[in-house]
Amino acid sequence: MRRRPTVARLRDQSFNRLIPNILTLLALCAGLTSIRFGLHQHWEAAVVSILIAAILDALDGRIARLLDSTSKFGAELDSLSDFVSFGVAPALLLYFWNLSETGAPGWVAVLLYCVCCGLRLARFNTKLDNTDLPAWTGRFFMGVPAPAAAGLVLVPMVADLAVGPGYFDNPWLAGIVAVAVAGLMVSRLPTYSFKRIKVPQHFVLPTLLMVGALAAFLASSPWLTLLGICGLYLCSMPLSWLSYRRLAGTTPVVPAAGPAAMEEADLDEPDELPPH
Repeated sequence: MRRRPTVARLRDQSFNRLIPNILTLLALCAGLTSIRFGLHQHWEAAVVSILIAAILDALDGRIARLLDSTSKFGAELDSLSDFVSFGVAPALLLYFWNLSETGAPGWVAVLLYCVCCGLRLARFNTKLDNTDLPAWTGRFFMGVPAPAAAGLVLVPMVADLAVGPGYFDNPWLAGIVAVAVAGLMVSRLPTYSFKRIKVPQHFVLPTLLMVGALAAFLASSPWLTLLGICGLYLCSMPLSWLSYRRLAGTTPVVPAAGPAAMEEADLDEPDELPPH
């Protein structure tokens, strides 16, 4: 009689369940490619590569939930991709661009930004199982998420691409921005989580029109449009702080337990960190 194998055969995985991790790997490749473009001083292509990484990062977690393929492996892979694409890559781009002209202070700014990005992601990973949180906290990030931080830290470079050299290419300005954004990443400042925003039925058509207008502006004046988006995001920070304070002071604490809590702390989007 034939003996059954003692080691259980691994189940075959559906290709659909691999799609979120494939998107995460593509985001990682986009971040690494931006470093290559930076080494050759192709600044526009480098910034676009990081923008592509941010778009892919925004998609992987949502697709993982739609396909019911969230996993611990996906969360860890996403953290690695975020650290490279939104931590190491933009910091090195600034260093290649002009921070190297300052010598040691410029490299310190690069290290500080990367360290703060790593701390932010590690802080999130230690809070994945925290379900004793009010449900409304899912509307906020604590501190600036890594993709937004990458956009903010590259503002001097994007401004230089928008208006031309001679205005925003001061290396000390880039260093100050890098240090400031590093502090925002590890801060306790509540910022809006726009993925939780629900669009009212009567506002669907205007929203689609605004998205179309944004696409047109990005196609015609990409750098000025990106600057405008970063400016609006900065302006939203005081509003998010006021909104968080209002909810914290008026809403009774009702823990979000079970699957709902896990949805609030999205496993495949480790940029979100619930408050504690």
